[in-house]
Amino acid sequence: MAGSRRPALLAVDGGGSKIDAALVTRAGRILGAARVLSADHDGPGSESHLAGVVEAARAACDAAGVPSGKRPVADLGVYCLAGADLPADDRRISRWIRAAGLTESDVVRNDTFAVLRAGTERNWGVAVVCGFGTNCSAVAPDGRMFRFPAVGAISGDWGGGMDVGGAALWYAVRAEDGRGDRTALERMVPVHFGLRRPRQVMERMYVGTLDAARVVELPPVVFQAARRGDAVARSIADRQADEVVSMATTAIKRLRMTALDVDVVLGGGIFRNDDVEFFGRIDRGLREVAPRATVHRLAAPPVVGAALIGLDEMGASRAAAAAARTALSHDFLLARARPWQRTDGATVANGQRRRTDTRRGGLDGEDRP
Repeated sequence: MAGSRRPALLAVDGGGSKIDAALVTRAGRILGAARVLSADHDGPGSESHLAGVVEAARAACDAAGVPSGKRPVADLGVYCLAGADLPADDRRISRWIRAAGLTESDVVRNDTFAVLRAGTERNWGVAVVCGFGTNCSAVAPDGRMFRFPAVGAISGDWGGGMDVGGAALWYAVRAEDGRGDRTALERMVPVHFGLRRPRQVMERMYVGTLDAARVVELPPVVFQAARRGDAVARSIADRQADEVVSMATTAIKRLRMTALDVDVVLGGGIFRNDDVEFFGRIDRGLREVAPRATVHRLAAPPVVGAALIGLDEMGASRAAAAAARTALSHDFLLARARPWQRTDGATVANGQRRRTDTRRGGLDGEDRP
């Protein structure tokens, strides 16, 4: 709003386990930022998750010295949220955000769009996120968008921590009982949980003394075994690489970008490994379809992308975008992290009281699986 003294932009990146929020000026200066650890909710996009968005915005306002009770707190809000998967999700979340009245105008997108914008200096390209699950979105140079539903197996998805980790346990159990090939995972998977045999892992997950969702911790074990030459582990890593290629190249073809020098941004815990063969397979697969494509592993926090999307919407300068990118570092946000004190009195700390969610957003783009 012309003449308004309130901040120009509220940028929010909301994953399954944390929500980052920042108040930003048109010049890209960060007035205040906050990270709310929000693992205890009914799934990304739920009302309890969206309440965490309001809490993160309130915390950013406190840091900026902006009265959070006087709304709207910013002219434009960019909300890049896990759980905004289908158009119906977008509409529902947009209604909720408007009712909260945090910002005068709102832009709601899936959190993969924040990963994309944070990972490239352009406002177009492709992002593939593999955290808890997997997702992909893309933007063409003319602004056309493409995204997958990415709500799990029912939408044809495979990949991310739950699938890679689940495969590791599957192969380990079959190696032990004789149904499958021998693999180092037979030893490495139970050792990860402080046990001796895959069957012990299976039994404890079956009776509930070991949370079955903890298979999400196993991808680093898979990549370690693959780097050591284990054929079974390599087959899992190859399948994940091929899924990344399949999603990205489908998006590239759908937006008719095969001849362009498209940036492909990889975000999420699956990509925090040093398996050269894994990334080489992705690069080769992408170049078969888009020879000029360039792969980038995300280094910046995704909330940077939300801020840059907002600055793009406002027609801000490149200098403003550079200022916001520099200021919103991982260390900057980590220093401002705090648990979310829910209205029911339960303190939500990272990794505590987590509810398993079958959708992609169970772990966001920054979480290690």
